[in-house]
Amino acid sequence: MSRLADTRHEARAATGLPRLSDATLGTLPVQVQRPAYDRGATCIGVVHFGPGAFHRAHQAVYLDELLATEPDWAICAVSLHSAGVRDALQPQDGLYTLALLDEPPRLRVIGAIREVLCAPQQRDAVMARLVDPAVRLVTLTITEKGYCLSPDGVDAAHPDIAHDLSAPDAPVSAIGWLVAGLRARRAAGLAPYTMLSCDNLADNGLRLRRAVLDFARRLDPGLAGWIDVEASFPRSMVDSITPASDDALRARVSDELGVEDVWPVQREPYTQWVVEDDFRAGRPAFERAGVVMSGEIAGFDRAKLRLLNAPHSALAYLGSLMGLGTVAEAMGDPTLAGFVERMMRADITPTLALPEGLDADAYIDAILERFRNPAIVHRLSQIAWDGSQKVPVRLLGTIADALAADRPVDRLCLPVAGWLRFVVRQAQAGEALVDPMAEALEGLGRDATGDTDRDIADFLSLDAVFAPLASDPRFVDALQRAYAALGEGDRAAVASALTAASGPQS
Repeated sequence: MSRLADTRHEARAATGLPRLSDATLGTLPVQVQRPAYDRGATCIGVVHFGPGAFHRAHQAVYLDELLATEPDWAICAVSLHSAGVRDALQPQDGLYTLALLDEPPRLRVIGAIREVLCAPQQRDAVMARLVDPAVRLVTLTITEKGYCLSPDGVDAAHPDIAHDLSAPDAPVSAIGWLVAGLRARRAAGLAPYTMLSCDNLADNGLRLRRAVLDFARRLDPGLAGWIDVEASFPRSMVDSITPASDDALRARVSDELGVEDVWPVQREPYTQWVVEDDFRAGRPAFERAGVVMSGEIAGFDRAKLRLLNAPHSALAYLGSLMGLGTVAEAMGDPTLAGFVERMMRADITPTLALPEGLDADAYIDAILERFRNPAIVHRLSQIAWDGSQKVPVRLLGTIADALAADRPVDRLCLPVAGWLRFVVRQAQAGEALVDPMAEALEGLGRDATGDTDRDIADFLSLDAVFAPLASDPRFVDALQRAYAALGEGDRAAVASALTAASGPQS
């Protein structure tokens, strides 16, 4: 048993409650939703690598919706490293609780995971699942670093990839496991499974395809050719805020259930999953569970990036300067909330070519409602991390498109200036920045004098962030105006700048 599971076992023993399991499902309170199907009649058709909180709160819930009518799509969840999820869920027959952070909160027991494996400890069992003809879909939530990517495919110098290329029958990476399973299926005369990345990674299906083909080609060009022709790698986009599980959640869930759930998960009520319809080996009827099947994944990705992530950053930097702590608190300030909504509708939406089926006003309404949810404690200080990576893709791309269309960018520049004022405040207060460019940013922040022209010129020298916009006088002028409007970055100055920027711009 893992140390984490052992600690939770001790905590459970102290409560004296029985464990959540198939045997105790019937004892749960009537208000708790539970699987609406016979779990024993389901068959594993999906292998998922990376069964963390997001997968269990998102993709597994969609499949749970379908198992009553499509029992062949239950999940085998595979951890690539830690045994914690297996040791927590195996005694619970794979069951766990989803807490929906609504007003009031709601609990639902999810039964879609029928098997939980730890790859380093159960290699034969994992390979058996990958070669099982009933398995036709392999999904992944392993974060970007788990793909070991290079610009053209896979990073052959990565220690895990180097190991797997030298020992392909004993893989440790997700890419190594995918190719090992495909190689075994080809040898057995079986069709390949579909591989579906569910990570927030631009062009995730295309990049996964490149990595798998690059890895396979290094082992066997014939295998790579077979994968290239026969296998599919749909792109996808996922969205739902999923706070980490903690002891307070475990206690709250156990109190309501009357049984102990060692590892429940929680998320906001809103959830979105958009998937490209490219499945060679068949697929569940995802549409029936609310999945959007679309070939315009890039459009959904861009809408999310600009209409969700960019306002998040605006709230983070401007709200932090105003002394606010969370997204919900920031949305409780009418000046800041009004500014953000105006920016979304008047400045960001016109830069988007929206995919079919996505209504901008309805999407913005849903995002604003999510931001206001008091049950989600999303700290502005955390959203403010990694500004040098986030600001270019969340805000500067929109600004560049607006300038290309000869549209005003003053309002869009205010959150960018807010980031710069945030950097100056943190640096001059001796507070560390969480950012890959922290050293350079802290130096610029300490040297800032408050002279707008000088400060902005110094920050614009960061080519990795601002090129090529730094050479556009329209952007420079607008950023200077925004920076000056924020004054010293105190609450009154920020509120004044927001008020002035919230009206129409010509």
